[in-house]
Amino acid sequence: MPMFYRERGLYELYADDPERADALVFDRRTGPSRRGFLSGSGLATMTAMIGAPIAFAEFMPGGLIPQAFAQGTKEPKLLKMDGKAELVVLGDRPLVAETPAHMLDDDVTPNEKFYIRNNGQIPEPAKDADAWEITIDGEVNKPLKITVGELKKRFKRVSYVLQLECGGNGRSAFEPPARGNQWTTGGVGCARWTGVPLGDVLKAAGLKPSAKYTAHYAADLHLSGDPKTPTLSRGVRLAKAMDPHSLIVFEMNGKPLPNIHGGPVRLVYPGWAGSASQKWLTRIWIRDKEHDGPGMKGASYRVPTIPGVPGDPKFDVSKMRILESMPVRSIIANVKDGQKFPAKTREIALRGKAWAGDNSVRTVQLSADFGQTWTAAQVAAPVNRFAWQKWTGSLKVPTHGYYELWVKATDSTGKSQAHAAQFWNPQGYGANVFHRVRVLIEA
Repeated sequence: MPMFYRERGLYELYADDPERADALVFDRRTGPSRRGFLSGSGLATMTAMIGAPIAFAEFMPGGLIPQAFAQGTKEPKLLKMDGKAELVVLGDRPLVAETPAHMLDDDVTPNEKFYIRNNGQIPEPAKDADAWEITIDGEVNKPLKITVGELKKRFKRVSYVLQLECGGNGRSAFEPPARGNQWTTGGVGCARWTGVPLGDVLKAAGLKPSAKYTAHYAADLHLSGDPKTPTLSRGVRLAKAMDPHSLIVFEMNGKPLPNIHGGPVRLVYPGWAGSASQKWLTRIWIRDKEHDGPGMKGASYRVPTIPGVPGDPKFDVSKMRILESMPVRSIIANVKDGQKFPAKTREIALRGKAWAGDNSVRTVQLSADFGQTWTAAQVAAPVNRFAWQKWTGSLKVPTHGYYELWVKATDSTGKSQAHAAQFWNPQGYGANVFHRVRVLIEA
């Protein structure tokens, strides 16, 4: 918890009863829209709790829980694992851990900082990585059983910097909470992956005209311990499988693929929900229809096509589509949440990353006044398709006090991030709210 917080009561109230907290803090006479101004007593309460004046308090929107109170008082559990940084643990069984935004400042995410998302029990490391076998069968003319060593010898090796993102990234922004690990912004990384194009391997197997979809299987054991139950088996449309950036990979950042990240071999479908990028890959079954394995049914990895009622226990899953390309997102990576700046600081230099699934990032904008005004950042081109894009910019701050630094991105189709999670769904996919970082400029 940042050092400048003095009391805790309102944090707990916002966590337990945000409606009541807003009623106490924001002037309800402005009407039911909950976008009113801070009441005099509310501003005094917040100022006392933070221990500093709230810059641009007159623009703080009602109903948008101030970031100073939104994260509660519970200290995060940090990962303790050889070869890994202190990621934030979201789940122990299976192991799930996200990377804080301030640890994602590298243009290429180091292995130790890359997020972890498992669905079953982590397999033991392969004794002989090159002897690991993968089967390609189904709607193919020449089924293959090929080792990793044979893949390396038979097919052209390629390396790309590709972003990989958990389908549930941003889930914690949904209200009411959706099921699953409560990811904030850290279910993403952009590594240099080396392997062979999946399309080249499928061509070698000879795709039949009936081939439409892939189905993936892996060596991780189901949490139940039942070896006959797949932990997760998702797939993609054949067009995505044949994209030259869709890879069977065996190296990550120039080193053999670590076991924790799916070694010795995995799939990488950049820009799409990471669950499709099967770790510990053992089989690709080519199907003549959409795959229906674990993780492909009901509300799993699906987003609504029309808005539904948030929290509805009878949410209509028939009006949902498979989550494929991930939505546009951006993060501030060079300023840590809760960071202090010295007195007389009047401009804060910022940089970070932005990405947009199958699309590119068109613009990135920054705000220090709760979105009342926005300043354009400079956005660099990706080093290759599906790599995230670096942005740089700065914000001027008129005085000392508490600020929230906001960033939002817009993709090449014109879609932007929002101030609140849109299209609530039971499993919590697609929430791409502004990244908000709280800072204090000392008096």
